[in-house]
Amino acid sequence: MKRYLLPLLVFLVLLGFLAVGLRLNPREVPSPLVNRPVPEFRLPTLADPAQQLSPQDLRGKVWMLNVWASWCVACRVEHPVLVEFAKTGQVPLYGLNYKDKRPDALGWLEKFGNPYLQSMSDTAGLAGIDLGVYGVPETFVVDRAGVIRYKHIGPVTPEALRDVILPLIGKLGA
Repeated sequence: MKRYLLPLLVFLVLLGFLAVGLRLNPREVPSPLVNRPVPEFRLPTLADPAQQLSPQDLRGKVWMLNVWASWCVACRVEHPVLVEFAKTGQVPLYGLNYKDKRPDALGWLEKFGNPYLQSMSDTAGLAGIDLGVYGVPETFVVDRAGVIRYKHIGPVTPEALRDVILPLIGKLGA
């Protein structure tokens, strides 16, 4: 009888962890970068690889960074939302094209519209790693000092814009 007690106890503990895990929201993955400066990187822009852009170039304004790729199905879902949002001009929207081929990315933007003021090309994915990107799409809100104030995992929805992102941008004084 005692021989079965330890496996039963281990099973119950694992069952408890499973129960807790099932209640968690997978979009609420804590980021160690929230409330920290955007990591330093300098990347070529998608439109003109001879031109480079870095987060330091954007200091002094509130801005959003959307990590996307032409091969990303969820990016296609969020893209119309970003195109409409960009038309409002409420805050500059920059892109980070992640682990993508330049011709594919340019074709994708031509086909579906380009909401970005500029999009940086991260073909090796190193800037994405520095940003703690789990997968695409991910969107960051950055304040005037270059500090990440919010990270949204998954497609940006109209509800996420209305309820979370835009109120935060308003507080940051965009």
